Amino acid sequence: MARPRTQEARRAALIEATYAAGRTHGLRSLSLTDVAAQAGLTRGAILYYYEDLDALLVEAHAAGVERFCDARDATIAELADPRAQLAAAIDAGLPSGPDDALMSLLYEFDVLAGNSALHDELVQKLYLRQLETYRGIIAAGRTSGAFSPGLSDDDLAMTFVALEDAYGLHIVGGNALMTVEKAAAAMRAVAAELGCPPVG
Repeated sequence: MARPRTQEARRAALIEATYAAGRTHGLRSLSLTDVAAQAGLTRGAILYYYEDLDALLVEAHAAGVERFCDARDATIAELADPRAQLAAAIDAGLPSGPDDALMSLLYEFDVLAGNSALHDELVQKLYLRQLETYRGIIAAGRTSGAFSPGLSDDDLAMTFVALEDAYGLHIVGGNALMTVEKAAAAMRAVAAELGCPPVG
């Protein structure tokens, strides 16, 4: 039996292989064979760690949510000015480009919602984490006087998450008319018009 550290490392490698294979094949047609080929393993080797493909996808989904949200919140925590925090949240919330495998898979996981209670829960968890991040920044900016929005914190947070997801989908979908820079600039402009001017 593999040692705990070896198992942890192998599971992490399989999650990375799942992201890469999912980006190539799409989640709806992804198979254990695809993940195995990406990882340089056999299907049997994967089944040693995961009961089936869905079990692997659930863990990859959960790990992706934590990675995306934790990394962004850590970046924001290093900044004191809510205006700089908002700018950082906008930048970190968008994909790095069309080839961002993690963000692409997180969006694709949405299509699995409704087919699995676990995927439903993870999709909702990501959405709630996104809302929490923006809501916290907006509240801090309102308290400090850096922001003077006319909408409630909840309405603003939902608006920023909706923009983030919409632009992100266009970016990972390969829409040549939508770049990361254009999306970030548009979100900054909207934020400023809504009384929450980002800086940095």
